[in-house]
Amino acid sequence: MSLSGLTSATDYAALHDEALAALAQSGDRDAFREIMKRCNQRLFRAARAVVGDDAEAEDVVQEAYVRAFEKLAAFRGEAALTTWLTRIVLNEAYGRLRQRHKTVSVDQIEASQTETGHVIAFPGKFGNEDPAAAAARQQVRTLIEHAIDGLPEPFRIVFVMRDIEECTVEETASSLELRPETVKTRLHRARRLLRAALQDSLSATLHDAFPFLGARCERISEAVLKRLQNAEKTWPSGQRPDRSVDP
Repeated sequence: MSLSGLTSATDYAALHDEALAALAQSGDRDAFREIMKRCNQRLFRAARAVVGDDAEAEDVVQEAYVRAFEKLAAFRGEAALTTWLTRIVLNEAYGRLRQRHKTVSVDQIEASQTETGHVIAFPGKFGNEDPAAAAARQQVRTLIEHAIDGLPEPFRIVFVMRDIEECTVEETASSLELRPETVKTRLHRARRLLRAALQDSLSATLHDAFPFLGARCERISEAVLKRLQNAEKTWPSGQRPDRSVDP
């Protein structure tokens, strides 16, 4: 069935992930759009935690969605849909990171931090001189984002998953293919590094870091759907991805 072939009055926002995945497998464009809307922010944050750049993170998410669409028949619901998609995003992000430079072990990171800190240092007091609360909030969020960017990648991705996306230890461990104990240890070290740079009073803005909603969310959803629709026109007969649901 064509990706663009279905239009209905289905309330996609009310459907569970498994139902959306089944509809997307059958070619329902709006079901796949709803999946992207639900997952865009988490996947963008995870990708950005690895590659450290907004534009590249968006590109990673787009590529991951295309790969996921081609592999939808492999989704069995054994893990949450967001967890399954996060793994695909992280595989794409880490692949790019390996091409960019050699990887460094966590032990090497910790040893280097003993000698010199890598988190950006900020003044000891954040002023309240600006009467515009929205502008102050934006400034605080910028400080937090820069501090998070300063974390070593193995700690940064755990911090983003646990404290920004509020994933459970188990979900984070599953997404990153780590032991739960490792997740807890890295989160503790990430928080310790951030406390060295930020006041406790800034913590209330953490959940607003790296927003990916509204126009940006819609733009990436439209871009992925357009790519998939164009790809359908060029796939030779009999070579299209198998999106059928197993009986």
